[in-house]
Amino acid sequence: TEHNGQTMSHVCGRFAPSPTGDLHLGNLRTALIAWLSVRSQHGSFVVRMEDLDPVTSSVVHERRQLADLAAVGIESDQVVVRQSERFDLYRDAISELESRGLVYACWCTRREIRDAAIAPHGDPLPDGAYPGTCRSVSEAARLRFEREGRPSALRLRTDGERYAFTDQLVGSCGGMVDGLVDGLVDDVVLQRNDGVPAYNLAVVVDDHLQGVTEVVRGDDLVASTPRQLHLHHLLGFAPPVYAHVPLVFGADGTRLAKRHGAVTLTDLAERGIRPTTVLTMLLASIGLPSDSTDSTDSAELAGRFAWQQVPRTPWRLEEGML
Repeated sequence: TEHNGQTMSHVCGRFAPSPTGDLHLGNLRTALIAWLSVRSQHGSFVVRMEDLDPVTSSVVHERRQLADLAAVGIESDQVVVRQSERFDLYRDAISELESRGLVYACWCTRREIRDAAIAPHGDPLPDGAYPGTCRSVSEAARLRFEREGRPSALRLRTDGERYAFTDQLVGSCGGMVDGLVDGLVDDVVLQRNDGVPAYNLAVVVDDHLQGVTEVVRGDDLVASTPRQLHLHHLLGFAPPVYAHVPLVFGADGTRLAKRHGAVTLTDLAERGIRPTTVLTMLLASIGLPSDSTDSTDSAELAGRFAWQQVPRTPWRLEEGML
C-alpha cells in the first residue's frame, strides 16, 4: 500500500501533547513547525490532549502547556479535545475491527514480549513490535490465564501487511522500495490490559474525526506510521500526510530533557528570558531568522515558511544560545 499524500480542499494540522509535564523547547519547536505549515496553506490548526494514561496526565499540566503554546502565538482553532473523554469512540472502532475477526486477546507480560522479540522469527519487525505469541493461544492456556485473573490486552490481527509512504520532510527512511519507506505492520495493541484504549488506535480515530490532513511530529514516531496507516485503511479513513521533524538535542548530543537545565518557558522566565526571545530563536532554527524579537506577525511568518528550509538533521541547543 502506498500513501503519497492527496489533494485536499482544506488543510488541517494538529499538535497533540501528553499533559504529563511542561513542554520543553523541542516540543514547542515541533508545534511551531506544525502551526506554520498549516498557516502557510491557509488551513486550520487543532490542539489535542493525549491524556490516555490517567496516572501520569493532569489538568494542571494541560493548562500550563496551553499557556506556553499561547505564549509563542499558538492556539487551537477548535475546542481542545481530551482523549480521556473519548473512550467510547475508540471502543466503537475496536468493536468494528472485532466484528471482522481482526482482534484477539493477549496475556503477554512486558518481559515475555521482550524475550519473544529477541528470539528468531520470520520477517524483521519494527522496534518494539509484537511477534504474535498469543495469536494462536490454546483454549487450555486461555482458561488458565482467566482462572489466574491475568488481565488481557486486545491486539490487531495482521497478515504481513506492508505500508510504504513518502514523508514530506524526511522523505525515504528505513527500508527502501522504489524510493519509498517500507514498513511491516505488527499486531499492535488496541486496548491495554487495564482497559485503556491504546495510543495508535486513538490517534487514528481522533485525526479522522477532527479532519486532520497533515500530521507534523517528532521523527521518533516514524516507526508507528505504518501501523497507523494500516488502521486508517481498515477503518475506511483517509490518512493524513506525515512530516516527521528531527528532534532537538542538548549540548551533550542527547535528546533534550530536564537534565539539560533551563529547557521550558518557565525555566527561562526565571532567568529573565521572554517568550518572544525564545520564539525568535526557534524561528531561526527552522530557517526563519529575524533581526527583531518583536517580528512575530503570524501572517508574515506563514508567508515565509517553507519545508525546504527546515533542517533535516537534529537541532542542538548549545549553552549560551539564550
